[in-house]
Amino acid sequence: MSKPAGRDANEEVLFFKRWLANPMKVGAVLPSSPHLARLIARQVRLGPDQCVVELGPGTGPVTKALLASGVPADRLFVVEIDADLCGYLRREFPNVNVVNGDATKLRSLLPPEWVGKVACVISGIPMLPLPIEVQRALTQAAFEVMAPGGDILQYTYSLASPIKAKPLGLKGRRRGIAMLNLPPAWVWSYLPAAA
Repeated sequence: MSKPAGRDANEEVLFFKRWLANPMKVGAVLPSSPHLARLIARQVRLGPDQCVVELGPGTGPVTKALLASGVPADRLFVVEIDADLCGYLRREFPNVNVVNGDATKLRSLLPPEWVGKVACVISGIPMLPLPIEVQRALTQAAFEVMAPGGDILQYTYSLASPIKAKPLGLKGRRRGIAMLNLPPAWVWSYLPAAA
């Protein structure tokens, strides 16, 4: 039996507890809404021999939307640094590749056969408070594993770009807003400026 499209109370309680434990790593008090998750999933273009990577999936609302949009579970890799959230994700999404690790080491976290075949990297990591060196490490790690033409999709609750694009040699653009998210959230995409 499949689960309802919305969030359940256990998901919200776990998310809130993880936020209390480390508010700098968990960027919101509540999981992303189904509206935001669907907006992100609509941006994904997956080739026949490609996969999708999601960084900082939390309790998996975007993961759920990606699966509902047709991304095959065996071609979806979710990378979460919090071990408790990884346990939750493995129970909720048993066919998805759940990886407990540091997203700056993405190349070593993915199976070698998928390196260079990532259609896009979706990031739920709260980037605004991170120093530029950490933003650089995260974005470089993402582009190291991406297929040509792949991009980073980043969501944020800020009107400004959450990634310091110009100093990092990237170009960013807004891809949409989820007004029904609490708070409203923007989705940005990033490509190397030379692309």
